[in-house]
Amino acid sequence: MKQIEACRTRIAPLDRSFVPEIQKRLDSLTKPPGSLGRLEELALKVCLMTGKIPPDLSRKRVVVMAADHGVAAEGVSAYPPEVTPQMVYNFLRGGAAINVLARHAGADVRVVDVGVNHDFAGADGLVSRKVRRGTANMAAGPAMSREEARAAIEAGIEEAREAAAEGVALLATGDMGIGNTTASSAVLSALTGEPPERTTGSGTGIDAGARRNKVAVIERALSVNRPDPSDPIDVLAKVGGLEIGAIAGLILGAAAERIPVIVDGFISTAGGLIAAEIEPAAVQYMIASHRSTERGHQIMLERLGLSPYLDLGLRLGEGTGAALAMGLVEASVRIMTEMDTFDRAGVSGRIPEA
Repeated sequence: MKQIEACRTRIAPLDRSFVPEIQKRLDSLTKPPGSLGRLEELALKVCLMTGKIPPDLSRKRVVVMAADHGVAAEGVSAYPPEVTPQMVYNFLRGGAAINVLARHAGADVRVVDVGVNHDFAGADGLVSRKVRRGTANMAAGPAMSREEARAAIEAGIEEAREAAAEGVALLATGDMGIGNTTASSAVLSALTGEPPERTTGSGTGIDAGARRNKVAVIERALSVNRPDPSDPIDVLAKVGGLEIGAIAGLILGAAAERIPVIVDGFISTAGGLIAAEIEPAAVQYMIASHRSTERGHQIMLERLGLSPYLDLGLRLGEGTGAALAMGLVEASVRIMTEMDTFDRAGVSGRIPEA
């Protein structure tokens, strides 16, 4: 059995028979029932995802998938393609925003090259799972072959498997790749039928004229490639990105291992869409970290049925929003383990209703 299919068979729907037990524990704590709002909802979700009441989330990891995009040649980004490898080196030195926020969250950062157009020559700390040196220009033809799309997904599945073997209990997705908001918008349009005008934002900060060009490039890519919306691997191969595929694989692999996975912003959620199309049950293991300012992100979240926990105007990527949300996820579990119950604290409970 092929790796993607084998992974799918291991993704089980959440066992909701444990909900009453989890809810009883939450309601026994020294607070009015439900008064911690979505934090309680998050605690319940994480317990169901892991099958543990409560889970130990002490080992946390952000996985940053990096790859280049041939469509960057169409002038869709405010930054040149060489920024991708330059930022990879920055991640490895620990000097990027994701490094700072991951340190704050107590998480390690794992940087994975799935398709950067650069020879890193065994750079210290870099995980090499390179499928190819960047995608082709999707405005002129398929971004990659179907086999390469599968290989990118499999790279992500393997990352999740290794994380589980190392005792990682909470994963977060991250990305790096100049041109990847273009690919993410194209994936969204291909899967939903939404026009690129609605799914395409300013990415790295392009002006209105450059955005019009970006929309036109995506329209051309969809017209040239005609991706099949019922076949997520076809969509990924024709208009996606290698890091988007790897993120999809990481999510699928995390779900198979029963590891909650915090999904970052626009690019990561594009990976989430691909994962959900491959195996709908994978959505149950996703936690939407934040709402990006990218205009297509809300459409993605609605498609997945996910509600984000943060709305900070973020649009950086790298896994920054997911790293920030790690603190919320961990806090939701800590209320279960560190708060006293009414009985233990000697606090009177609610007055029974007449």
